[in-house]
Amino acid sequence: MKSIALKAICGAAIGLLIACAPVISQRGYLPDPTIEGAIKTGNDTKTSVQSRLGYASTTATFGGDAWYYISQTEKQVAFFTPTVQQRNILAVYFDKTGKVASLQHYALQQGHLINLETRTTVAGGGRELTFLQQLLNATPASQTGVQETNPGGGAP
Repeated sequence: MKSIALKAICGAAIGLLIACAPVISQRGYLPDPTIEGAIKTGNDTKTSVQSRLGYASTTATFGGDAWYYISQTEKQVAFFTPTVQQRNILAVYFDKTGKVASLQHYALQQGHLINLETRTTVAGGGRELTFLQQLLNATPASQTGVQETNPGGGAP
């Protein structure tokens, strides 16, 4: 009887250890350094860069024309928020003619935190309603005066 209880306790302990094992996730892609080295500033265009390196992870939205190739390793233990272990970014900057202006490498150490804006806009009428107030104030839509039409423009 004691050996069964001991086996159950050992099995539960092993199960907890396995459940808490960290999960390592590799996301993104960085091109081979030899292929990257073949890209020449002033000569290569967007088409030649894309044919050599593939599609970029993301592109610049504001402030110039740039492509970013991003690789990131994350570690997550159980249900906790994942933490970034390693991040590498290759930034390819283009000039106004579409040719490569420069190539830059960035790592996690060059990153910085971005403060997100937390201000919110107040709902119409100048006050916020709770869920219960919204539920009690809701009125069913009036069906009078609604004419059903055929999307094709023909008669109903």
